[in-house]
Amino acid sequence: MVLGAPFLRLSDARAQAPSEGPGTLKLSDDLFVVRIPGEHGEAQARQRAASINVIAQTAANGVLLVDGGSAAGSDTVMKAVAGLPGAGPVRILFNTHWHPEQTGSNERLGKAGATIIAHENTRLWLTTDVTWPWNGRRFKRLPKIAQPNKTFYDTGNLDSGVRYGYIPDAAHTDGDLYVYFPKQNVLAVGDVASGQGWPIVDWVTGGWIGGIVGGLQRLQTLANAETRIVPARGPVLTLADLTTQYEMYNTIYQRLAQLLNRGRGPREAVEAHPTKEFDDKMGNSDEFVRRAFESLWGYLSPDA
Repeated sequence: MVLGAPFLRLSDARAQAPSEGPGTLKLSDDLFVVRIPGEHGEAQARQRAASINVIAQTAANGVLLVDGGSAAGSDTVMKAVAGLPGAGPVRILFNTHWHPEQTGSNERLGKAGATIIAHENTRLWLTTDVTWPWNGRRFKRLPKIAQPNKTFYDTGNLDSGVRYGYIPDAAHTDGDLYVYFPKQNVLAVGDVASGQGWPIVDWVTGGWIGGIVGGLQRLQTLANAETRIVPARGPVLTLADLTTQYEMYNTIYQRLAQLLNRGRGPREAVEAHPTKEFDDKMGNSDEFVRRAFESLWGYLSPDA
C-alpha cells in the first residue's frame, strides 16, 4: 500500500527484464512478475497507484505465487498466471503480510487445496476484524478456508530450494516476510520496501517508521549487487535502491524522534516538513508523516 509519486530510485532499466506479455515481466524462464493495475482506495484521489506485483514461479509440479492480488483482481491474476509458459495449478501461495492486496486470492486457492504460507502474525490478523482509525476503513476477517494453513516464526525452506523468512522489524506490519529464489537471485519483499511512493505506516497492526529503517537494513544483508528485489508494488529494485531508501527513511526517523522528544504532536510534525528534500521526487508526504509520527507512540512513548 503506497501513497504519492514515483519512488526515488538510483537504478533504471538495469533492474528490468524483457516483458513476456502485457502486464507481465519475465525474470527467468520459470519466474515472472504479473503486474496488476493499482487501486486508489487508501489515499483517494491523491494516490498515484502503482502496479500490484504478484510473483509466479512455474514448475512441473505446479505454480508458486508470492501474493495473490486483491479479491477484485484475483481473476486477472489467475488468468495471467494460467497463460505463463509451463504453468499448471497453483500449489503454493505466500502472503507477504495480511493486507487485502496480498490476500485476495486466498479463498479461491484455499478451496482448491493450495498451501498458503504466512508468518503466524499474519494468520492471526486474518482471523480478526481490523479498522484503521485514521480513515475508518474496515477489513473483515477471512473465512477459515482463506486463512494461511502453513505458518512459521523464523525461517523456512521449500524442497525446490526457495527460502523464506520473517522480517521482525515491523516495517509495514508485524507479520512481514521475504521470499528468496536463489537460482534466479530474486528477492520478494512485500511492502517492506517502497516500490513507488510513500508507504502506509500501518501502526494498528505493528508497523512503524523505525521498523522501516530496520527492515531495509535487514534486507540489504540478504541481497547483493545483482539481486533483483521485487516489492509488493511498483518497479523492480536493486541493492542500491534499498540503500537509498534506508538512508532516506533513517533521516526522517531521526527527525521525527527528535520532534517526539520535544513534546510535539502529529500536526506539528507535518508542519516541520521532515521530508522536505525528498518531496520533489516522492510527492506530498503529509499523510505519511502523520502516520509515521503516530507510529512512534507505541514504540518510543507507549504510555502516550
